[in-house]
Amino acid sequence: MPTRSQLPKVCIALGFADTATLLQHARAEVDSGETFLEFRLDYLPNPIDGIGAIRGFLASHPECTLMATCRRHQNHGRFNGSIEEQIRILDAAISAGAKAIDIEIESAENAVVRVEQLRSRALVVVSFHNYGGTPAIDPVLRRMMKVPADCFKLVTTARKPSDNYRVLSVAKSYPKVPTVLLAMGEMGLPTRVLSAAMGGLYTYAAPNAAEGTAPGQISARLLRHIYRIDKFSKAAKVYGVVADPVRHSISPAVHNRAFQSRRLDAVYLPFLVHPAQLKDFFTMAGKMPLQGCSVTIPHKQKVMRYLDWIDPLARRIGAVNTITRRAGRWRGTNTDVDGVLVPLKKKINIPKSSILVVGNGGAARGAAFALTGAGAKVSIVGRNPDRVRALGKASGATPLLKEQLAGLHFDAILHATPLGMFPHANECFFEDKIPGDLVFDMVYNPLETQLIKRAREQRKEVIPGLTMFLEQAAHQFETWTGETAPRPVMEKAALEALNGNGHPAVK
Repeated sequence: MPTRSQLPKVCIALGFADTATLLQHARAEVDSGETFLEFRLDYLPNPIDGIGAIRGFLASHPECTLMATCRRHQNHGRFNGSIEEQIRILDAAISAGAKAIDIEIESAENAVVRVEQLRSRALVVVSFHNYGGTPAIDPVLRRMMKVPADCFKLVTTARKPSDNYRVLSVAKSYPKVPTVLLAMGEMGLPTRVLSAAMGGLYTYAAPNAAEGTAPGQISARLLRHIYRIDKFSKAAKVYGVVADPVRHSISPAVHNRAFQSRRLDAVYLPFLVHPAQLKDFFTMAGKMPLQGCSVTIPHKQKVMRYLDWIDPLARRIGAVNTITRRAGRWRGTNTDVDGVLVPLKKKINIPKSSILVVGNGGAARGAAFALTGAGAKVSIVGRNPDRVRALGKASGATPLLKEQLAGLHFDAILHATPLGMFPHANECFFEDKIPGDLVFDMVYNPLETQLIKRAREQRKEVIPGLTMFLEQAAHQFETWTGETAPRPVMEKAALEALNGNGHPAVK
């Protein structure tokens, strides 16, 4: 029987409706290097069928640590039997070679003596799950600790960003209590990456080729190769992207690869933050080792009210895409300016060019101010005429209605709206002729947007959005770390992510 300290950092949760599929995925995980697996016996129509699967699997893979779980239907599992039947199945799993079992608190506190007997033969994890939110933690943990166990697994659902900290802080508040600490859902993904480094015994992952057993699980491959869960320490600096949606951001893949290239003890995470939750995010950020973040749709303007210092250019723009913590104070800058100007300077003489900016949000603001500041003759068009006029007045650009574009022609078009962004890849601002010689699309996912496709068909010169993304990301990296950005490494990581190899999507 392994000790708690011998448990690997990642446990693969396997829940399937038949033993053949269960074993197929278990073997695939072992082939990819994983050695800690959870067999969810309650997923099987007859959980006792899983006992033979455990015995046969461990005969072929004795090096593996196998955990057996048979969660009851009343506690968000799939087993419809009694607590006594549940105990018998877990007991049989131990006899078949399982080195650990997971039993929910609702069952364990009604069978303390039997759980003690199981504990003499295997590691016992007593678990609590809340699928509705994150309740007061202390009463839950005190309840769980009344049942002797080797580990207490506390799993809640993140409804707001600060729920991540509330869950992770348990390890700090109870340093001598062995725990597994996770928040489910996309908003809780940071806990899945950080928990083991911040005091939890291990974290759970979905299998590489199937869905997980809980909302928000990602694969061990992503945990290890994107987030480098084995490489960063408890003292690591934490960075991330603040967005809504954030699921399809390639920023984690790009920045984590950059940290790896420069051998930095750091990790970059996706933070899902809804528009009304920015204040709550900063509450969390102040308590965690968060050092900086990329800020994107829809927060570039509203984030400014929570910052202690804002770069003068970013203040004039009225949008921030990069925040950095220095001496406990939050500073805001806008690296979108570099992302726009650097690629354009390689193609055109900006001070002598006419440029149409499409959009009226945070990205468009950055582009308009950057280009007028560089001396270009700038016009702006967008779907909200009032905001277009306001941006034109603020930046010194000429506001236009879409119907006014007929007959006009520009040296360059800079597209700064979400149109064409995954998953709405078929959308395009221009239905027909594009009124410019050069088309610069700030959308980078997909790599070849509808706008870029049409521009190529019309024999326009193009600057894909990835160019702008990488330029601004490189400046972010340098702002945070003080080191030169490894641009080729970041570009390779971005292309891999956009092509589906290493994309940090939540399952």
